[in-house]
Amino acid sequence: MWGSTYLAIVYVVETMPPLLAASMRFALAAPLLAVFLLVRRGPQAFRATRRQLLTAAGIGVLLLAGGNGGVTLAEDRGLPSGLAALLVAALPLFVVVLRLLARDRPTPLTLVGVGIGFAGVALLLLPGNRPDGVSVVAALLVVGGTLSWAVGSFAATRVGLPPDQLLATVVEMAGGALALGVAGLLSGERLDVGAVEAQSWWGLAYLVVFGSVVAFSAYTWLLGNAPVSQVATYAYVNPVVAVGLGALFVGEQVTGTTALGGLVTLVAVAVVVTEEGRRRRALAADAPVLAVEPAR
Repeated sequence: MWGSTYLAIVYVVETMPPLLAASMRFALAAPLLAVFLLVRRGPQAFRATRRQLLTAAGIGVLLLAGGNGGVTLAEDRGLPSGLAALLVAALPLFVVVLRLLARDRPTPLTLVGVGIGFAGVALLLLPGNRPDGVSVVAALLVVGGTLSWAVGSFAATRVGLPPDQLLATVVEMAGGALALGVAGLLSGERLDVGAVEAQSWWGLAYLVVFGSVVAFSAYTWLLGNAPVSQVATYAYVNPVVAVGLGALFVGEQVTGTTALGGLVTLVAVAVVVTEEGRRRRALAADAPVLAVEPAR
């Protein structure tokens, strides 16, 4: 589902301003998820401190305004959806760099994988490797958005969020929607409802339900229940889905060099995630086990 959202964004930005459309996406998804939470778990699920709510809103700004906003702006500037997903595949590499800055030192093989991955990203960004008419600015918007998403994902595992993970997701969507809306208005965007064509409305509806209520909720749940390096492996699947759908539905072409850069990036992510998984298993095996004397 998440891989298909890159194509949905292409349809949305055809006749909608990018930042305001992204804001509408999360502004509509947040109350839908809130109603589901209320019906499923009752009013007690909404208990949280002011600090937890503000923290969740800040994470939403990083993930949705920075991360999703960057991708939406880039696709509005003509960046193919498949190439955007290939660039976002560098997410696990950024996460490793953030762990390194936090003095959680990765293994040498992990660092080698990071180096290979960023070489793949550089290959995707080189002049002549991008489709005709696509500027480096559009590609850099995705890279910057991916970095923002990585920072938000990394921070979400280390800060105090609302106890209920779905409530945290609702607040993150609200924070992201507000930031995207303000940014859109300040940049001069205005929504002319009469000029919006049907495919943009359908694309927006798809993003609200499948991209936000389903996929983003699953992602934020995983951030609270799995290691962030493991969660970031969703970046394996997105490029394959996005490239295939972009070629099938809107005729996006992937050059040989772009395919090579994407392959190098994905191989590097595979090296990093495999090594990190091996490291976690080794640490778990070395952890002391407390012997409990049986009751007499």
